[in-house]
This record gives sequence, C-alpha cells and structure tokens, in this order.
Amino acid sequence: MRDESGKGAAGGSSAGGGAAALAQNSSHLNGHTVSPNGYNPATTPTPAQQSETPASSPVPTPAAIIPRDQWGGKYEFLLSCIGYCVGLGNVWRFPYLCYRNGGGVFLIPYFIMLFVTGVPLFLMELSLGQYGSAGPIMVWKCCPLLKGIGIGMLCVSTLVCLYYNVIIAWTFYYLGSSFQSPLPWSCDAVANIAICANRTAGNSSSERPRSPTEIFWNEKVLGVVNSEGLHDPGPVRWPLALCLLAAWIIIFLCILKGIRSSGKVVYVTATFPYFVLIVLIIRGATLEGSLQGVAFYLTPDWSRLANAQVWNDAASQIFYSLGIGVGGLLSMASYNKFNNNVIRDTIVITIGNCSTSFFAGFAIFSILGHMAWRKGVPVGEVADRGPGLAFVAYPEALALLPGSVFWSIMFFLMLFMLGVDTLFGNMEGITTAVLDEFPNLRRNTFHKSLFLGALCFAFYLMGLLLVTDGGIYWFTLIDSFSTSFGLIIITLFMCIGISFFYGVNQFCQDIIDMICHCPPWCSKVLIYFKACWVFCTPFLLLFILIYIFLEMYNTPLHYGSYVYPRWGKALGVCMGATCCLQILIWAVVAISKETGSLKERFKKAIRPLNSWRVNNLNSAARSQEQVEPERVEAPYTVTLTDQDFTAITWEMGSSA
Repeated sequence: MRDESGKGAAGGSSAGGGAAALAQNSSHLNGHTVSPNGYNPATTPTPAQQSETPASSPVPTPAAIIPRDQWGGKYEFLLSCIGYCVGLGNVWRFPYLCYRNGGGVFLIPYFIMLFVTGVPLFLMELSLGQYGSAGPIMVWKCCPLLKGIGIGMLCVSTLVCLYYNVIIAWTFYYLGSSFQSPLPWSCDAVANIAICANRTAGNSSSERPRSPTEIFWNEKVLGVVNSEGLHDPGPVRWPLALCLLAAWIIIFLCILKGIRSSGKVVYVTATFPYFVLIVLIIRGATLEGSLQGVAFYLTPDWSRLANAQVWNDAASQIFYSLGIGVGGLLSMASYNKFNNNVIRDTIVITIGNCSTSFFAGFAIFSILGHMAWRKGVPVGEVADRGPGLAFVAYPEALALLPGSVFWSIMFFLMLFMLGVDTLFGNMEGITTAVLDEFPNLRRNTFHKSLFLGALCFAFYLMGLLLVTDGGIYWFTLIDSFSTSFGLIIITLFMCIGISFFYGVNQFCQDIIDMICHCPPWCSKVLIYFKACWVFCTPFLLLFILIYIFLEMYNTPLHYGSYVYPRWGKALGVCMGATCCLQILIWAVVAISKETGSLKERFKKAIRPLNSWRVNNLNSAARSQEQVEPERVEAPYTVTLTDQDFTAITWEMGSSA
C-alpha cells in the first residue's frame, strides 16, 4: 500500500460496487478493509454485503475516467513529432558544428551517437508516453521513486520555452523588415552606402569593420551596444516586446484546443520548411561559388576524430535536435492509440530528422559559398555560431541574391514555422503534465483556456528580460545551461530507471503488447535496443556528462567579446542543478511515504502502481488482466486515489 500516492491494490469495480469489492478482498489486507475515501471503517463487511458483489468486477465505465484526446490519425502524430524535432537547430546549429569539427568527418560520430543514444532514448520516451497514456509526471506511476524525472523534465521545458519564443520574436522582427525594398541590412539601403564603401575601400582602424547585417542585428534588433553585460539589462525594447507578444498569442491559439488544433496546424508548419529548403538548394546550386561552400561542408578532417569535443558536440546536437528529455515527445505519444507501432515511428522520425539536418547543410553552405565568393574571403570566415549564423550570416547572404526581398521573406517564414513547431512540443509537455495532475481542467473548457492563457502570459512577462538591451546575455546564459548537464542527468536516470528498476524485459514486453502482432523483425530490433538501454547508452551518457563538467570548469562562458562573470556562470549552474536535483528530492519523498526498513521502502518505491495500466484497458486482452494485490506489512491508515478504485479487478481469493 502507498500513502497518498495511489499505490495499492487496484480497483476494477464500478462506482456502485467499489466498496463491496474492497470488502470482499479484505483478506488480502491483513484483515483491514480500506474504504474508497481512504479511511478504515470501524466495522467489517457482513456476509450479505459480500454476496452482493459479483465474482468478476466489470471494466471501469467511461464516465469513471476523464477521456483524453487522441490524434486524428497517425500522420498527425508523425508530422507533429517531425515538426517538433526539426527546428532551428537543424538550420544553423548542425551546419556550424559540421564545419567546426572537421566537415564531413563529423557525420561519423554524429550517426554513431544517433543510433547508440538518440534512437534508443527516443523510443523509450515514445513507448513510455503511449503505454501509460500520461504526461511526464503521471507516467512515472511505473516507478514512483523516479517521479522527480518528470518534474525535472518540466523544469527543463520551462527554461526552453522561456527563451525559445524569443527566437521566434526575432524572426517576426526580421520578417516584418523583409517587406522593405531594399532590405534594411543590405548595401543598397541608403543608410548603409557609406558603411559598405568604407569596407570596400579598406579601414585604417585596427578593428575589423562591421557589416550592415552586424550593425542591424546588434543595434537595431538587440540594442546590445547599449548594455555593459549581464548586470546591465537596460530598458525593454518595445518593438521586440510586441513581436514576443504576437508570438505567444499565436502559440496560445494553436494549443487552445490541444492536439485537435495543433494536429491540423502541423500539416502546414511541418511541410513548408521542406519546400523552402528544396527551393533554396535549387537556387543555391545556380550561384557562383556554391560548390566552394559545399566542398567546405563535406571535406573531412580525419584527425578531428581523436578530439573528445567532436563526440560531445555530436551527442549534444542529437539531444538538441531530437528534443529528448524535455517531456515533449512523451506528452505527444500519450495521445496515441494504444496499439500504435512506436518502433516504426521512432525509426521514421529520427532518420527523417537527421536527414533534414544533413539536407539543410547543402542549402545553407551553397549560399555561404556564394557569399564568400562575392566577398573574396574563405567560407570559414562568413559563418558564425548560434543566433549569429541565423540572423547575421544568412541575412547577409540573402541580401546578395537576386530578388532578395522574396528570398528573405521565404527564409524567415521558414524559421518561424520551424520555431513554432518545436515550441508546440515543449508547451505540450508542460500542459499535459498539469492537465494530468488536474484532470477536471480537461472537462471545463473555460478553466482550461484560462489556465493556458495565464501560462502563456506568465512566459511572456518572464521573457521581457530577454528582449531588453542586455537580453542577449541572459538568452545565451539560459541557452547554455538549460539543456546542459541537467538534461544529460535526467536522461541518464530515465534510462537506468527503466532498465533496472522497472525492468528492461518488462519494458520490452510492454512494447510488444502495444504493437500486438509484432513482426519477426520487431523482436530482433528490440534485442538491439535492450543492449543499448542496459549498457551502451548509459555508458555514453556518463562519458558526455564527465566531459561537460570538465569543459564547464575549464572554459569561460562568453558572448562575442564579453566574458561572463563568475556569478553569472554560477547562476547558470544553479539552473541546471535545479532541474536534475528534482530526481533526488522526489525520490526522498517517495521513500519517506513507505514503511519498513530503508531497503524495504526502496523496493516498494520502485514497484509500479496498479493504476499504471488503467489507461490501457481499451485493449481486449488487458480488460481481463488481473494483478496480484499488494500486501501491507503493518496496519496503518492509507489514502488511495480514485483511479486505484477504477483500475484493474482484484484477484479473488484469500492469501491467508
């Protein structure tokens, strides 16, 4: 039995016969009968009461369980996951990491990390969410000791949502500016003629002359030239604040009706970026110097394979692009039908996502090669990292293209679609977790809308710090630490918890149960995943974690020429620590609610709750499933949740 956590003998009776069913099985509870409200009655049930209970309790009525939405079809789920995974990181982060780490040779550690860590963890999250039909927190009924993993995912997702929509706000700003002809950051603009002339003629100053795109980014958009650093955020830049407000309004409208609305939106947002990428590749191939950029993109530097930084970058890109460990995948999978083929979906989505990254590299580097040819500099000098690549190098490249206004509008519309899809998944992780904890919100449309509106508005208010003059410093800080060591620790414990606490064999059996008619290749593939979950994936995650700590200790954090103070870096470490410490905090809470010795408490805390399978009774085979009721070591007052009285039928008979 569990106190206030819902663990105990599972109920399977209807509302009218729940108490009688519990009374009939009182022998399983050492003579202590538990009533539905969690209190022990003073008297034992009479034989007449017992005789009124049918021998086999019926499956819970639909009214007993608040229904969850489901995807309108498997293509909605696939497109939503692809849109969630294919984001801004595929456009600017992957190409940058590729050329920084030896060009084409980076693909070797990238695909090794994909198949050893990315695909197994992706399948684990999809399977957990689909089997449990629950969000990041409630799904840990499979192992209550690890409920903190779900809380930690929620913390990571909150930090990501906080800064990710700022990128969409920047995209809005550039999209609006793209409707001007000539583009305000091009050399054809009146304000930039003198700047471009000075760059062409040469500058006597020892400092590198800045381009119009750099000036537009740093002065017009960010206003970072007006801030001294992290301690000096300065005033809010209201044009960006309005763009941020518009971005949150769009997100609110898209998630208002849950997956019923976002599932339709992804038909546009997930497919449009591919159309733009194909057009950019075709256009880029016709430009002078494009082959120079493609050659730079693919030329391998084999000596880089011995560098640990290359392997760490490959792993971080896999986590970044697949969205592992932030709860979005788990939440979206929870709205799947129980018998959906998660192995097929995992292979399609992960291969599709990583192929998109490789595909986008050709589009980007063909344009960068043309830009390098026009400027007469090596390709490596026109590409920058992070937001600078998307909002400095690319606008400059777009300004050099014929019909630059059209291409700029298309490019930033693509960035907007990529960002919105990813934010859908992150927000879905947060909202699903809250709606699972407070299921009545699903029934009351007004209260649900009020909650979503308040959530988006709270994010908007917190995001105002990131659209100040010094907001880019805070943006970089959150970006650097929100998905750093905290995310690796969360996924490491998720992998260990499922493999060794819940049981890797049981988990594989759950996957087979979901797929129903599992083809022969499916069982063979599960052997590979089992080996990864038990050995390969935890080992690589531990290696990455150690490297992150060493690099974090030895490498200062900086944005451009600004080096972050020690207190700023400590604040970032606290952000990551807050996320992963949830695992320890909630593990202590789970153990403290049990009885017995520490070892006995631990064993009880890792046992799945019987209500873990309550959402899967739509399966004909599972509707007849019975589980052995749990024993109570000593009589004490317990409190059970309603779900445990509408879960699975109690096994008849006495254990005495």
